[in-house]
Amino acid sequence: MKEITVEKSFCTTRQAADLLGVSVGTVQLWVENGLLKAWKTAGGHRRVMRDSVDALLHKTPDNSANATPARPSPDVLQVLVVEDDANLLRLYQTMIGRWPMATQVSLADNAITGLLMIGRHPPDLLITDLSMPGMDGCAMLRVLRQNADMRFTRIVVVSGLDASELTQRGGIPADIEILPKPVPFARLQAIATDIAGARSMTLMPS
Repeated sequence: MKEITVEKSFCTTRQAADLLGVSVGTVQLWVENGLLKAWKTAGGHRRVMRDSVDALLHKTPDNSANATPARPSPDVLQVLVVEDDANLLRLYQTMIGRWPMATQVSLADNAITGLLMIGRHPPDLLITDLSMPGMDGCAMLRVLRQNADMRFTRIVVVSGLDASELTQRGGIPADIEILPKPVPFARLQAIATDIAGARSMTLMPS
């Protein structure tokens, strides 16, 4: 008689973290914010629904979710752009590639993918749109505000929304710079220059 293997429909937070390539703390944060579905056992242990983990994995660009991401070089400015317009993403990649400092540009076409990428390696600079399908940029920023690993990341919003529309969506934290569209690449380069300068001072031997 053929043996039938039944896969568990849930996993531990550690197993979910290993599958997603993020920390256990990040998994717990995503559970609290509803990005992952979970429940607690009678003993108080979290069990994460495997289908919600798989849903996040499928949002990873190039189906590379199961690959071990390369750890960023400390000498290269890590930039993540979250934007649902494919043409604009290509423009970001081209323009940032012309900056004088060494950069590594990562692209995400939705907020969930952006969160997953940030959970693996927080960037030095996050540039994000706000109007995106599914989870919008405002909701993504609220999740990121609870992530202690983001304390060294500079966040810049680039949006076509006006002040009243931003207020309707809950507003943007005062320390996050908001830039209009069309994208002001000169200002973004100036911000990146500031970040690179501060990082070089930090990395200098004492």
